[in-house]
Amino acid sequence: MSVITALLDELRPHGHPTVTLDSDLERDLALDSLALAELLARLDDARGTRLSTTLLGTATTPRDLLVDPTSAASPPTVVPPSSATAPSTPAPVRQPGAVGPRPTDLPTLLDSLDWHLATHPDRPHLRLLDETAPVELTYAELHDQALAVAHGLRRRGAETGDSIALMLPTGRDYFVAFLGVLLAGCTAVPIYPPDRPSRIGEHLQRQRHILDNARATVLITVPEGRSLARLMRTHVASLRHVCTAEELASTDGDPMPLRRAGPDDVALVQYTSGSTGAPKGVVLSHRDLVVNIDAMAQVIRATPEDVFVSWLPLYHDMGLIGAWLGSLHVGMRLVSMPPQDFLVRPAAWLQAITDHGGTLAASPNFGYELCLRRVTDEQMDGLDLSTWRLAFNGAEAVGPDTLRRFADRFGPVGLRPEALAPVYGLAEAAVGLAFPPVGRPPIIDRISRDRLVRGGVAEPVPDGATGPDVLELAACGQPLPGYAIRVVDRAGSALPDRTQGRIQFTGPSATRGYLRNDEATRRLRDGEWLDTGDLGYLADGDIVITGRVKDLIIRAGRNLHPQELEQVIGAVDGVRAGCVAAFGVGDAERGTERLVVVAETRETDPGAREAIRSGIVDAAVDVVETPPDEIVLVGPGTVPKTSSGKLRRAETARRYTDGLLDQPVRAAWVQLARFGWGGLPRAVRGLIARLREALHAAWARLLVVGVVVPLAVMVVLLPGHRLRWRLVRRVLRALVPLMGTPIEADGAALPAPPAVIVANHASWLDGLVLSAHLEGGVRFVVGEVLRDKPIEGFVLRRLGAVFVERHDREQGVADVAALSETLDGRSYLVAFPEGGLDSTVGLRPFRLGAFSVAATAGVPVVPIAIRGSRWVLPPHTTHLRRGTIHLEVGAPILPAGSGWSATLQLRDAARAHIALHCGETDLG
Repeated sequence: MSVITALLDELRPHGHPTVTLDSDLERDLALDSLALAELLARLDDARGTRLSTTLLGTATTPRDLLVDPTSAASPPTVVPPSSATAPSTPAPVRQPGAVGPRPTDLPTLLDSLDWHLATHPDRPHLRLLDETAPVELTYAELHDQALAVAHGLRRRGAETGDSIALMLPTGRDYFVAFLGVLLAGCTAVPIYPPDRPSRIGEHLQRQRHILDNARATVLITVPEGRSLARLMRTHVASLRHVCTAEELASTDGDPMPLRRAGPDDVALVQYTSGSTGAPKGVVLSHRDLVVNIDAMAQVIRATPEDVFVSWLPLYHDMGLIGAWLGSLHVGMRLVSMPPQDFLVRPAAWLQAITDHGGTLAASPNFGYELCLRRVTDEQMDGLDLSTWRLAFNGAEAVGPDTLRRFADRFGPVGLRPEALAPVYGLAEAAVGLAFPPVGRPPIIDRISRDRLVRGGVAEPVPDGATGPDVLELAACGQPLPGYAIRVVDRAGSALPDRTQGRIQFTGPSATRGYLRNDEATRRLRDGEWLDTGDLGYLADGDIVITGRVKDLIIRAGRNLHPQELEQVIGAVDGVRAGCVAAFGVGDAERGTERLVVVAETRETDPGAREAIRSGIVDAAVDVVETPPDEIVLVGPGTVPKTSSGKLRRAETARRYTDGLLDQPVRAAWVQLARFGWGGLPRAVRGLIARLREALHAAWARLLVVGVVVPLAVMVVLLPGHRLRWRLVRRVLRALVPLMGTPIEADGAALPAPPAVIVANHASWLDGLVLSAHLEGGVRFVVGEVLRDKPIEGFVLRRLGAVFVERHDREQGVADVAALSETLDGRSYLVAFPEGGLDSTVGLRPFRLGAFSVAATAGVPVVPIAIRGSRWVLPPHTTHLRRGTIHLEVGAPILPAGSGWSATLQLRDAARAHIALHCGETDLG
């Protein structure tokens, strides 16, 4: 194993997969025949034995190399690396539910899943609660069902890196579909399903912007959502398929090849809830997710014996990453219930914690308030919350009074006060940023409201002080390991403790930015620090949140935070709690902002509404010492909220300014009709574009049939290699512009032959493009699959092509060795080191044959990067599009010797040039 690892360190010095005894030498480790031959030679030297050369053609995993079945009777001794200890007795068989120590070097969630499958595949991972009967999924069952979805996505044309949107409720389909997207090498884009039929038009309009920004190609949704979601296709040009998870999993056919995502590949685009504006797509890699989960797990001391009980929706980061993906990575059991079950009967959440011995659970503050209001004394009789060791409170402002009342109410049924854990996080950090130490009761900071409002200073008040000037705020913990938090003023200078300012952070999972939103990404960054958009202060290492920057109301020189005002107004008789929005509107005449309060009420009687207005004025004066400038009473469902229940104050202010708050809600069919009609112009433009594209493809096929076929006949009839190539070059140069695919070439001039030319291979056009560009004689290195084709093989032989074996390793090594004999001073040897075509988007690993030939013969390698051919003619299709194909010719690279090191030097230098200019992700 140490020999294999050392070889991989040389082949891929920037990182390679972890080697196991069952790693596939070709698929997992990307060892071609030359690299495998080098490995066998090194094993001979290391072990002092002679391995049979038949292993070159038969070995598929490192395990096959432990003992050579054709060698002498006494097998060689395999010496493990010094850091390992060989087991003296067989490892015990693990029972379902037993978990050993988890490796620390699991760079992606898929690696974590692999470890679970290898050590305890039958251990239950998910328990899904619903109104009928609980459903339990083991790691193996979850993987198998997700794998079926992954193959279904590939059969529908999903490419590596494609954005796949999931508009699903919390349940089995969501777990399976999300993991299937990752297994397919794609990027998951969670969006929330419509919550109310009366708002379907607004919902589709909002999701349209997300789908368009993400350039989603597939939308996975519920059966009932397909007809509605298909309207999206008239608005979102990239969207090709709308289907259910069941349809994807039940697709017939052979399994499709899947490319394994790497740590730096994008795993998830988490759209912010949009409480202060339009949603922005936070880009998170596989590495971002794992390092953030590891940091949280370290602080809360999570182990596989923990049980996470969650009602949180999976289309938000707290439920998706914090609850599920954290459980998956650590190896905890997750008990998941539909969010609507909790909202209707919050006691069900507490009962699930009791029934399953839940140790971890999380909720925004409103969830704890819902339990306080709705859980009856009778429902508490059967509760036992003594196993609940951490109750996370985050995602919105944490209410100090909520913490106190929750601890008092549920203390008699086993809840310990130190279990309550106010936390702070945001999507831009993946999910978590600050957690309190385990075992510490919540810290409530009591400060002077007046000093904070007028001077931005969080001045503590004396113990026992009461009155309207006392403001209580919950401390939300300290930065996770590896993360840092600071508070700055408007100029970006760090502020001392207990001084309010903008909160910034830095850490290993800080997002690379917002998807296709350079302006928002620019505003997000302040050097290495990221702006959270929150206001707060630091106190003894803890971060205390005071509000959102955009929500701050500046009135008569005072900074007013709307959250506390909204909370007290929500308690006024007749006002719907949680349905109040307070915001500022600029007043040019007074040079300040007007304070506007929008509150929902069911009251329609004029007298009752006037009493509500009086109550709102009194509450505002008590809290902020000033009455609102305007109070707007509206009906239920008017104040806009995000999918997680947060108030959208900016949207409320916009509707108020535009006079749209009192606009009646149109019928659902009217909203759908307007939405569909709005997408009609785009649909017509798309139809015209597709028609033009189809006509162009038909014209290109006609040209190919009319020109290339006669050209092949002429190649067969003409004598002499140089004469044939002169004709091919002239015909192709005339044909390419007629096909609408001009060739542009930049870079260095080609040296005189002999030389080896290598290029990336993304389309059938690549060979034609190089043939049209290169001067002089050319010999293409072609896979043996074309050797026996009666027409193609004969034409290629007439053009001097050299055939090499790619599947028989022994013959492949021999063919590479023979290539050196084809080098002469009249022609170039041209090879595609990636091998045959593949639909995987990206620069694949290079085979070593062409570089070995150049090193052995002492001739230069010329790298040529081809950009644009995949777009013009994707692999395995005949639909040719218009588009320019660009060639970037690199400077000749001379070998530094003739052996293995020289071969790798040529490969690495050529690959660096091609990766820089080909316009595709480096997958090697």
